[in-house]
Amino acid sequence: MLQARCLHVVRRLSQAAQRQLSSLPAQEPTEPCLPPFDHTPAPYTGPSKEEVRSLRQTFLNPAIMHHFKDPVMIVEGKQQYLYDETGRRFLDAFAGIVTVSVGHCHPKVLKAIEDQNKLLQHTTTIYLNPQIAQYAKELTDRMPGNLKVAYFVNSGSEANDLAVLMARLHTGNYDLVALRNCYHGLSETTMGMMGNSGWKQPVPCGMGVRHALNPDPYRGAFGNDGPRYAEDVRDLIQSATCGQVAAFCAETIQGVGGAVPLADGYLPAVYEMVREAGGVTIADEVQSGFGRTGSNYWGFQNQGVQPDIVTMAKGIGNGLPLAAVVTTPEIARSLATRSHLNTFGGNPVCCAGGRAVLQAIDEDGCQDNSAKVGGYMKGRLEELKQRHDVIGDVRGLGLMLGIEMVKDCTSKAPAVAETAQQDADFLVDALDTALCEL
Repeated sequence: MLQARCLHVVRRLSQAAQRQLSSLPAQEPTEPCLPPFDHTPAPYTGPSKEEVRSLRQTFLNPAIMHHFKDPVMIVEGKQQYLYDETGRRFLDAFAGIVTVSVGHCHPKVLKAIEDQNKLLQHTTTIYLNPQIAQYAKELTDRMPGNLKVAYFVNSGSEANDLAVLMARLHTGNYDLVALRNCYHGLSETTMGMMGNSGWKQPVPCGMGVRHALNPDPYRGAFGNDGPRYAEDVRDLIQSATCGQVAAFCAETIQGVGGAVPLADGYLPAVYEMVREAGGVTIADEVQSGFGRTGSNYWGFQNQGVQPDIVTMAKGIGNGLPLAAVVTTPEIARSLATRSHLNTFGGNPVCCAGGRAVLQAIDEDGCQDNSAKVGGYMKGRLEELKQRHDVIGDVRGLGLMLGIEMVKDCTSKAPAVAETAQQDADFLVDALDTALCEL
């Protein structure tokens, strides 16, 4: 994944990149050029970039990293573009970590937020407010089957944490099955669910979590044979639990793990096994939901399954601190045996913004655009793969795509050193060109 570099669309090409790009068709420009855009950023009058960097280093927790030797300072956004303090324009292919779903400062979303801010910024869910009630209906209307009850929270971590609690309360079971290479958040519970050591702290977490083989079509032992991977879940249930589980939780396309789609037929087989063991199924749609995959509104629909609980965040609010857990009325009632409250969940301003985001996704044709642009991008990446052995795999759906860099296509050894240097710039620059053409 080249997420951290996708922001830098306009820049000088390295010598290595120029050599690589010389092999591209002659009609393609060697330096991408952003198309005209009818917006002039406001003059920036705040503290300098160095002052901001110094303040950040002094007063922010060092765990909040920027990953760049010379980080860009972003001060304004408009639709698909970002602007730094000098007015320089960037094409935002990172979208705030797959979050800005309908564009920066979308006029309808802004108006909904501003109008609600003038009426009421915050109250508590123990009182009635029209925004949360109307939003719950509008959101669940977009869900298939009996997924008709919503609980609003503030982040994907909170949503997945709550989904696990609901599953354990509803089933009366404790053990949970997750996947290796998965990412579900950084709370104590979700960190334990995570199948990647790079995101785990050396503290006790994730009691009762069992990790199954990752059904990775590119690197997995069974290729794209989903039912064969699913047998590992059956073995886990029989050997590592009491035979009864609370839930199985998985992203339908692994986001942080590298835009890894699950092998074909995997989820139908696993869902059946988990339900036979008394568990419920949780689909983590934090990244893959709201039409991002292009082919369907929800990522799980690409595998032809119906989960019992769906978690969502990121694109749900276009940058607002908003997330949700949607489930069936039966499972939802399991949480009502004791008091449960989220102070900011369902905030009127966030709900108003969330409602506007749903409308914008529909009215602006965002799902169709994901299919169109994502299909074009994937095709261009496949062309590059045929010409460059360093590209081992091109994968994903819609605008949730991944590129895996390898030393050679036979061993599939990760090209760590190569992608950390300028030698991979040819790929980023080719991506820049393709995105600018769009």
